[in-house]
Amino acid sequence: MSIELLLQKKGPKISKYIYGQFSEHLGHGIYGGLYVGEDSDIPNVNGMRRDVVAALKAIHVPVLRWPGGLFADTYHWQDGIGSKATRKKIVNTNWGDVTEDNSFGTHEYFELLRQLGADAYINANIGSGTVQEMAEWVEYMTMAGESPMSKLRQENGRQEPWPLKFFGIGNESWGGGGNMRPTYYADVYRQYQTFLPQYDKDQPIYKVACGPNEDDYNWTDNVMKIAGKYLDALSLHYYTIPTNDWQHKGSATDFPEAQWDATMSQTQQMDELITRHTTIMDKYDPDHKVDLIVDEWGTWYDVTENTNPGFLQQQNTIRDAMVAAINLNIFQKHADRVHMTNIAQMVNVLQAMILTDGAKMLKTPTYYVFDMYQKHMDAELISGIGAVPENVSYTASQKDGELTISVVNYDAYEANQLDFTGIQAYQTIQTATILTAQAMDAHNTFEEPDVVQEVAYTGATLSQAGLQLKLPAKSVVTITLK
Repeated sequence: MSIELLLQKKGPKISKYIYGQFSEHLGHGIYGGLYVGEDSDIPNVNGMRRDVVAALKAIHVPVLRWPGGLFADTYHWQDGIGSKATRKKIVNTNWGDVTEDNSFGTHEYFELLRQLGADAYINANIGSGTVQEMAEWVEYMTMAGESPMSKLRQENGRQEPWPLKFFGIGNESWGGGGNMRPTYYADVYRQYQTFLPQYDKDQPIYKVACGPNEDDYNWTDNVMKIAGKYLDALSLHYYTIPTNDWQHKGSATDFPEAQWDATMSQTQQMDELITRHTTIMDKYDPDHKVDLIVDEWGTWYDVTENTNPGFLQQQNTIRDAMVAAINLNIFQKHADRVHMTNIAQMVNVLQAMILTDGAKMLKTPTYYVFDMYQKHMDAELISGIGAVPENVSYTASQKDGELTISVVNYDAYEANQLDFTGIQAYQTIQTATILTAQAMDAHNTFEEPDVVQEVAYTGATLSQAGLQLKLPAKSVVTITLK
């Protein structure tokens, strides 16, 4: 089958923030995963693991959402500043009832961002916090002049303010973030955003409202109607669960073919969700001034056996790589509205980029998909016309004189082929990589960390007729032409 790429038809810019990450105070996502403390035997820079930071820098993480998630609505930021020896210890009631010592707080978060080269996306506590608490946290982080909170920040060792680009007001306020009704939340959002200080008039903070859970279109309608003119973006949460049963979500590795197929089908619901929610947004915002951001997405299975059920630790297989590629293709298709997404979560939790065990670290199949898709960041989306084989999804973009095409064949057993025409302006294959595996549950372990990894791809043929791609079963291919 063949796709004609419409290179002359100008498409929307694919925001680099579509490749955003999320890290919550949950299990070993931060402690042991990202942060080990300055005194750890594991090599670190100011407490951040050298190996993990190096791997994440290599995929150019653009933004990191923190501190949650559900944890955000129990987090009081002043517990996480000042001397670590005297920081308040709390119980993380959302995730395993473990003691949280608050040794990773605001200063540590911005230090991690500095090392990663990523932008900040902070979620405020509106569930158990106050308007004043939120306003003072923003003052602490961003006030350059003299004020009580800027003075406190300086006393804690940081003279200059930090750049705060994105700010979420509420997380899952329809559920664990407050069990609010949409009309009530919309008014709460309007109140909080009114007192969100903007100290840098040249770089106003981008305000994100809590959006719907999956297909709750009534939530989107009411929040947009009541609060739409006060926000920069509305969030959306959707997790891929193959069984449709939250109590028995299925194994990350030991699953039948039927669950492979269900996973592929379920994850493609993202396209319908974005389409229908943005249609509602169009009713109140026809000029597309408000973005949609999917700040929690990814696979969610039963936890790994013999691990704390509140830590949400799961393996990551070639199946998860298919899910990542399908969703990234969907997000890019909707680049006119989708400005950011944040996969859940970056290290050791749910569909992670990286897994750690003490001093050991490995990259997951999902990590390699994010690596393969990097050239789409901030590129111009290219649309196409033509037939796509069953179980195949693609995306294309151009930037800096290069055309990048990414294709996923998520058929568990059958190879496919997809051809591209209309690309005569591009004469040379610059790079070509593939991620694939034989087994449906192929994954990397600490004993065998390189079972699934991207390698050079040799299944491409470029001629005057176009580009022909032979796609093995269970494969993601990215090719860049010049």
